Amino acid sequence: MIPVTEALARVLAPFSPLAAETIGIDRAVGRVLAAPVIARLSQPPAAVSAMDGYAVRGPDIGQLPARLRVTSTVPAGAAPDVALKGGDAARIFTGGILPAGADTIVIQENCDRDGEFVIVREGSNTPGQHVRAGGNDFRQGEVGLAPGRLLSARDIALAAAMNWPMLSVTRKPRVALLSTGDELQHPGEPLGPAQIIASNGIGLAAFVTACGAEPINLGIARDNLPDLYRALDGARGADVLVTTGGASVGELDLIQQALKDKGAKLDFWKIAMRPGKPVMFGAVGTLPVLGLPGNPVSALVTATLFLRPIIQRLLGQNGIETAPAFARLGSALKANDQRQDYLRATLSRGADGGLVATPFPKQDSAMLSLIAKADALIIRPPHAPAANEGDATEILPLDGGCLSI
Repeated sequence: MIPVTEALARVLAPFSPLAAETIGIDRAVGRVLAAPVIARLSQPPAAVSAMDGYAVRGPDIGQLPARLRVTSTVPAGAAPDVALKGGDAARIFTGGILPAGADTIVIQENCDRDGEFVIVREGSNTPGQHVRAGGNDFRQGEVGLAPGRLLSARDIALAAAMNWPMLSVTRKPRVALLSTGDELQHPGEPLGPAQIIASNGIGLAAFVTACGAEPINLGIARDNLPDLYRALDGARGADVLVTTGGASVGELDLIQQALKDKGAKLDFWKIAMRPGKPVMFGAVGTLPVLGLPGNPVSALVTATLFLRPIIQRLLGQNGIETAPAFARLGSALKANDQRQDYLRATLSRGADGGLVATPFPKQDSAMLSLIAKADALIIRPPHAPAANEGDATEILPLDGGCLSI
């Protein structure tokens, strides 16, 4: 068995970012940016009013009240065509460009209109009052978004404001998924007395989609070599093949044999972790193969630890290595053995507002009901000593994107 950190390094070694493609900005949310977004204009393009009111010259309102002649009106989207002279004002609306000569805005609530004049009752003659300077948000040539960024709705709004109708994003990785086992049936199909529903393929397809990749569900291969050969052939064109089940050492765990018969070279097939000891990694020609355990919880936990970073590496996504998170234990834990533990746990807030991670009493790797209720995984290093309630512990939150397993 090899440590988790070594396994992850060996898993990631063969992968590099995929090629870019250009798509419409309206389809780019959730994609990973492949080229920088550089502002093609300044925003705002010139000094504009931040309020509805009157554009004036500061010296003209040094003494209040002040009576000024309204010489023009400046709505948003129109260029002012009259410069202000001494004693002049311009009716202006939010977003309107300040006319030449104006240097401050008086809000309309502090003014009274009197025909072609306006009486300013209150206001500051400080230059720039209620004015958004040109380029206040961003200036032409500034980098707004860097490559490797997972694009949010906020990012899309910024890129649009910077005048980008199309964006360069990394192609979605194609992840082939293969479940194995005679005992498996698809949801909705009749079950024999010794059969179970195959949840791994559907659950991992959802996981892959949430991570920003494209799942290719190869279905279920039965426990015989011809069926495994047929299913493996369906992975052609994928960027990575993920199998579940059949990677252990039982007489009917045939996936290793089928892969070897296809010319696979296996790097490793056991990791010192729980759940998920029988994780396998190798390649068939140029196609990397990640073999995950068949137990549903083990499959989801190992997908979080290994498949998610693979997808992030293929996407060129920033933040593969995230800062560790910590919480206090909600219950005591016994000393750990030689395997790194990932305990399913709920998160709550203690009296001081700090996070409290409470592991479920049962940690059976076949219990999907508990992983569905879990908020985090408690990480217990190999040979960790016994821990008391209230002790600090490292956690992996399951709180967003493809971590929502």
